[in-house]
Amino acid sequence: MSPTPSPLPSLSRRDFLASTAVAASALALGVRPATAAESAKLRWPIIAFSKPFQKLNAEQTAAFVADIGWDGIECPVRAKGQVEPERAPDELPAFAAALRSRQHEIYIATTDITTIGQKHAETVLRTCAKLGIKRIRLGFWKYDLKQSPADQLREIGPALKDIAAACKDLGLQAGFQNHSGRNYVGAPVWDVFSLIRDMDPRHFGMCFDIGHATIEGGLSWPIEAKLIAPFYTAVFVKDFLWKKNAKGVWDAAWCNLGDGMVPQAFFTELKKSSYTGPICQHHEYELGTEAEMAAHMRKDLQVLKGWLA
Repeated sequence: MSPTPSPLPSLSRRDFLASTAVAASALALGVRPATAAESAKLRWPIIAFSKPFQKLNAEQTAAFVADIGWDGIECPVRAKGQVEPERAPDELPAFAAALRSRQHEIYIATTDITTIGQKHAETVLRTCAKLGIKRIRLGFWKYDLKQSPADQLREIGPALKDIAAACKDLGLQAGFQNHSGRNYVGAPVWDVFSLIRDMDPRHFGMCFDIGHATIEGGLSWPIEAKLIAPFYTAVFVKDFLWKKNAKGVWDAAWCNLGDGMVPQAFFTELKKSSYTGPICQHHEYELGTEAEMAAHMRKDLQVLKGWLA
């Protein structure tokens, strides 16, 4: 691995001014900062997918995470991500060090990996293992709607087993995220369960996304959640509303947590479970300026902590 990179530049004047406006924006949205006692009550690290602020460098990211109040991040280590896969050995250590200097962590590395043999897959996995980043989110698979879904699942299965074997060797845990959509493998959840049901969840499981699960199973989400719960590697949180688009077609529109259709009941059940891994905020809705983005994220965090308290 390359030597530790030289210190990255400090916050720009624009970033500094934006951060100083966060408090005012948060007050405008009615956000109350969480107290230390409230945070201490939670048994799960609450983190954020850093995609919306992935332009920030390592030190800026660590400062932003501390300012919002998260315990760490899910870092995109993929093409056009916060860290490009081929640059992982050189750049990912700086992000890990900057976050740890503030008592935060990279809890999940989000990757493009769908097979062990693909370019840079081994580099990313070995870098994560060396840095103590234990959880990996995999890339996506999509069905060819002209072909048999069952046949395609049989083709995907061996690749997942190879990934699980590599993760076992490196002390990692791979996670398959469920997405909503007409052709996503994992949208029904049952399809992924059929592939991983005999795997060791210490090395392969699911990053369960309750937002996508609610879109796909508005009433049946409790079944999917219970089915896959033994395989949770992470829980992803976001909210949505059904809205008609310009063509009069109903679409899922992402929104602030608590303003949509994602059920608080999911978190009531989560509190009864033995799950202690990370809960990751995803923000897919329009976030506005940097200061507005921070205020929205604070608001979502406060709602999430309230649901988990």
